[in-house]
This record gives sequence, C-alpha cells and structure tokens, in this order.
Amino acid sequence: MILLIQTLITFISIYSYLLIIRVLLTWFPQINWYNQPFAALSQITDPYLNLFRSIIPPLGGMDFSPILAFLALNVVSGLLTNPYLLRLLGAY
Repeated sequence: MILLIQTLITFISIYSYLLIIRVLLTWFPQINWYNQPFAALSQITDPYLNLFRSIIPPLGGMDFSPILAFLALNVVSGLLTNPYLLRLLGAY
C-alpha cells in the first residue's frame, strides 16, 4: 500500500512539473503546438486541463483553469501524505 501511495505522489509531482512547463510555454505565442516535443506535452496535459476549462472558461483571453488544476493536484497530494488517512487505509 505504501508503495502505491508513494508512486501516486511521485506521479503527481512529475505531472505538476509538466503542467508548469505547459503553462509557461503558453506565454510564447510563436510556439507551434503541432511540432514535437510540444505536441506530446499538449497531449499529456490538455485532457486534464480541459476538465477544468469546462468549469471555468477563459475570461478576457486569460485561462484560469490551471489554477484549479494545480489546486486539485495539491489537495490529492495532501490527502495522500496525510498520516491520519494513511492510518485509516492501513498503510502504517
């Protein structure tokens, strides 16, 4: 059980870094998202971001969905590292 939780936490951490890179690259409008490696990054991150884009549409040309996406990842990561929850799950 602990190995599964550690794997999920590592996955969330790596995915958060990919989201950060994706958000930072959107500041450069000359990037062609159909060329590699940008297309791969887009394919990995866009399905998750689209979940939040359906909740908060872009306002005035600004996309605020990554804020909710990061918040959701942080909440899940916090729950996975919560010692009380781990004790309930029998991980300790």
